[in-house]
Amino acid sequence: MTPFTLPGEPHIHYANGHLQMEDCRLDNLAATHGTPLFVYSKASMLAALAAYQRGFAERKSQICYAMKANSSLAVLQVFAQAGCGFDIVSGGELERALAAGADPAKIIFSGVGKTRQEMRRALAAGIGCFNVESEAEIDVLNAVALAENKVAPISIRVNPNVDPKTHPYISTGLKGNKFGIAHESTLATYQHAASLPGLAVVGIDCHIGSQITQEAPYLDAMDRMLDLVAAIEAAGIPIHHIDFGGGLGIDYQGDTPPSADTLWAKLLTKLDARGFGQRLLMIEPGRSLVGNAGVCLTEVLFMKPGEQKNFCIVDAAMNDLPRPALYQAYHAIVPLEQSKQARADSPVCDVVGPVCESGDWIGHDRPLAVQAGDRLAVLSAGAYCMSMSSNYNSRPRAAEVLVDGSSAHLIRKRDNLADQMRGEQLL
Repeated sequence: MTPFTLPGEPHIHYANGHLQMEDCRLDNLAATHGTPLFVYSKASMLAALAAYQRGFAERKSQICYAMKANSSLAVLQVFAQAGCGFDIVSGGELERALAAGADPAKIIFSGVGKTRQEMRRALAAGIGCFNVESEAEIDVLNAVALAENKVAPISIRVNPNVDPKTHPYISTGLKGNKFGIAHESTLATYQHAASLPGLAVVGIDCHIGSQITQEAPYLDAMDRMLDLVAAIEAAGIPIHHIDFGGGLGIDYQGDTPPSADTLWAKLLTKLDARGFGQRLLMIEPGRSLVGNAGVCLTEVLFMKPGEQKNFCIVDAAMNDLPRPALYQAYHAIVPLEQSKQARADSPVCDVVGPVCESGDWIGHDRPLAVQAGDRLAVLSAGAYCMSMSSNYNSRPRAAEVLVDGSSAHLIRKRDNLADQMRGEQLL
């Protein structure tokens, strides 16, 4: 049998014929906790973080985990204990980060639609920075801060009009996207913000997209950002930190994104050459820290042959794993038993869930040598799966387990019907 290791992920591998994560057999976890089940490797998350830490060695830097990728409390706790800050996009994410032990001064608040209530709560918590995204938001935040007798630290998110070469739904730095201030309007916007008494300009921010697998978009965006920093400071407005966002991709299907330390070695060379190497640098990685650290375990319910398609019907669905339906995303799917790996003559199937939607699919045209009762692992499921999951079709949200060596910790119980109906009332 050919050895298998998830590309770029040594913490998930076959051992003695069984797929395991670190030192835990995944079939044992599925038997204990049921399926669908999300399982995450702590070692994998910390190894991904270490690549960024190596990249920023001996630099003034702050790594803020973009928690929208996976906001489960124990995952946040791992990164908080490792010294990370957090990039949040809602009041709910603020409360989760604080509950997980985050340092408020290391929290940055991004997003185009912050409410006044969210602004007030973030000011009261003492967060490090608001990444503001429109002139209207600047004026509202100024008014809220003055009413609270506080000064809001801000950076302005710039839209550099750089194509990240990724899926259009996760491209955020082009003129047609809803995010940030247009490159051409940035200086005037900074001058306006600097004139307001409730705001303190502390930085500049840029985020061009997600699942980026090439270096060129980052290098292009950095050039445009540094041009703006020079122009803003020439106008008398000091910029204390430069935030380059996140977006670095992972390997889903033979993707070859640069490693974080390799990418940042090139970016830091450019920073040094332009005289900005000693600034406080901030970044907001999400998917690249957690994506390949997680799997979703699922059981085969039925094999359904058809005239045009064969179907492998599993107990995980689009409510658990929304990325395929939303982005036509690819996830590798492998059996938990190594002997069940596909052979040359294995039937090709669509792997689909029980939800009453034709869009409820996990993988198209996959060769499989499994039968009802076998279990599969959907790989690279650590990012934008559980955090985007739902109770559609009144299905319970999955349980989650965090693996640390030979220990496995249940970090979220599976929903029950009472959880789903809590807050609802009959007439």
